[in-house]
Amino acid sequence: MNSGMNSDRLPDDHSLKVPFRRISPGARMPTRAHAGDAGYDLRSVEAASLPPGGRALVKTGISVAIPPGYAGLVLPRSGLAARHGVSLVNTPGLIDSGYRGEIQVPLINHDREAAFEVEQGMRIAQLLLVRAADAAFTEVDLLESGTDGRGEGGFGSSGAR
Repeated sequence: MNSGMNSDRLPDDHSLKVPFRRISPGARMPTRAHAGDAGYDLRSVEAASLPPGGRALVKTGISVAIPPGYAGLVLPRSGLAARHGVSLVNTPGLIDSGYRGEIQVPLINHDREAAFEVEQGMRIAQLLLVRAADAAFTEVDLLESGTDGRGEGGFGSSGAR
C-alpha cells in the first residue's frame, strides 16, 4: 500500500511540502529565482534603513511549518553582500521544525560609509531546507581519531594557507 510518501518522507512528486501562512498583507511565498536553485528567496514586507554599521530586524510577513526531520537555514543573499555589504547578523539563522512564528531577518550593513535602504518586497535572504538528524549523544572517555588525521587540531589545522 502506497500512502504517497516514500521512506524519506518526500511526496511522490519529490517536493517537500512546506505549509506557509501570510501574516501580513503583501507577504510573498518563498520562491526560487531559477529552477533547481537550493535557496528560496525571502522578501521584506516593510521598509527599513540600515546606517553604516547598523542593524535591523526585518519582517517577511510569513510563517512556515517545516516538517519534522528538517530545519530551515536563513542565509544571506550574495548579491546584497557583494554590492552593498549587507548580510545577516546570525548567519545562518536556524528555523526549527516546531517554530511557527513570523520569519524575521536580522540584517546588518557592514559598509562603513553608505547607508542601505530595504524596500518593501525586496529579496533580503534565502531559506534553505535541510535534513536534521536525530542524534543520541553518548559520553566516552576517548574519541576515535578523525578520518582526516587532524585529531584534536582546531581552526586552521587543515594545513591550508
